Amino acid sequence: MLKNESKSLFFKFFVPVFLVLAVTLSYVVSIVSVSEDISQSVFRLHILANSDSEQDQALKLKVRDSIIEASGSLFEDCTTLEETIEVCGNNLDVFKTAAENCLKENNSNQSVKLYIDKELFDTRTYGELTLPAGTYNALKIELGEGRGHNWWCVMFPALCLPGATQEADGYFSEDEKGFMTSGGKYEIKFKIVELYEKLKYKLEGV
Repeated sequence: MLKNESKSLFFKFFVPVFLVLAVTLSYVVSIVSVSEDISQSVFRLHILANSDSEQDQALKLKVRDSIIEASGSLFEDCTTLEETIEVCGNNLDVFKTAAENCLKENNSNQSVKLYIDKELFDTRTYGELTLPAGTYNALKIELGEGRGHNWWCVMFPALCLPGATQEADGYFSEDEKGFMTSGGKYEIKFKIVELYEKLKYKLEGV
């Protein structure tokens, strides 16, 4: 009799809990997989202002315009992330010169630190697209102390440039586009990805 009661308890409690956990895990694995496909296929431009003063924030945007203008046709023939990173690496001096000239024109003596790096980004919305949290390749530009609010965009695919929607439509898979256009920062799936990516980043750092 006791054995039958134990079986009944098992099927009434543990089996439903197991099924819920299995479905939840499957959901988490699915969204994390799609989000990491996105982060591993995007190249971002990340500019950090010297400070949050009105002057430094305005200067940051002027440097942004100079960097985008300096990009010109450099990336026109790039069809992969790897090609974009290579072209960017070969032209770091072009971007640094553009940033430094912009600062001089605006009577600023701030330094410019510029390098290609992998960075952990939080969930961010760009136009109609919400990019999930994750570690992205990026051209990082620090102005002065680099302690102010930052500005970012996507250099590959070329969302910083005109025709951004067409570029995104032709580059991302249907699953990736569906993920990025399905909601904003506070949706549960973006929060799940954000928590996962931050934990992963800390563990890899350790």
